[in-house]
Amino acid sequence: MQATIGFLFPGQGSQSVGMGKALYESNAEIPALYQLAEKVLGYDVGALCFEGPAEQLNQTEYTQPALLVTSLAALHLVQGGPLTPAAVAGHSLGEYTALVAAGAIGFSEAVGLVQKRAQYMTEAVSPGSGLVAAVLGLSGSEVSEVCQEAQVLGIVAPANLNSPGQTVIAGEKVAVEQALELAKLRGARVKALPVSVPVHTPLMQVAADRLKKDIDSLVWSDLKVPLINNVEAKALRSADEVRVSLVRQLPSSVRWQETIQTMWDMGITHFIEIGPGKVLTGLVKRIVPEAQFWNITDQESYEHVLAHVA
Repeated sequence: MQATIGFLFPGQGSQSVGMGKALYESNAEIPALYQLAEKVLGYDVGALCFEGPAEQLNQTEYTQPALLVTSLAALHLVQGGPLTPAAVAGHSLGEYTALVAAGAIGFSEAVGLVQKRAQYMTEAVSPGSGLVAAVLGLSGSEVSEVCQEAQVLGIVAPANLNSPGQTVIAGEKVAVEQALELAKLRGARVKALPVSVPVHTPLMQVAADRLKKDIDSLVWSDLKVPLINNVEAKALRSADEVRVSLVRQLPSSVRWQETIQTMWDMGITHFIEIGPGKVLTGLVKRIVPEAQFWNITDQESYEHVLAHVA
């Protein structure tokens, strides 16, 4: 029986120095993608991915284009082959890779748009004023409650509803710190994350408003396969729906647990994470442990998946 496949694409936090290098060196078609990205971005994104420095790679304005290009390079390996998705999804930034996979937008347009997205996000808050942290061991509704209690001190909200017992919160530093203290009183484990921009909170509305003009200036196509979006965890097929969803994505929570559950309910049994890291695979295991999970980062991992899935 043919496996029903969903493609997943990672977001910020999956980056590491050296990502994409093995694929770049083993596939003759991949260097051209990096050269094209370099023309759009104005710097050598391949050198940043392969050699670092890590301090620069971990800055949002560089992280996002670098992750996008690395994931798109891995996607290029898969496109035209026997692995065809019934649906796609991406975690935050990864939604842009998913939209390229679904045929909504081209490579160069996505790279340029993500560069602007990262710039607007960085400029939306002053350095050091925001904080992002993981809350482990509480339900999503419990995390929402502690955020609500802490809002007397400023903006704090659930940013990523990742999996049962794992929620990322973000916002203004003092309010996030208060929410973390309240969460610990409820028995949670908490961990500050190395993300400087409090994305997926109302603090990103100004960035979303700026990004809307860039999104609307591009030509979008209807999707060849549905995207299960971050904002509502529902299947989108039309270009108009995608444009609206991407603008709403920045100040809204990423509903990742619901996204994976929606794909599972659609009949998707094999989840293939395409791009660096295994963050999403780990989350899928916690959301639908009965599913099959795979990762594609290079030629070797691609052939491994082909041997077991195609």
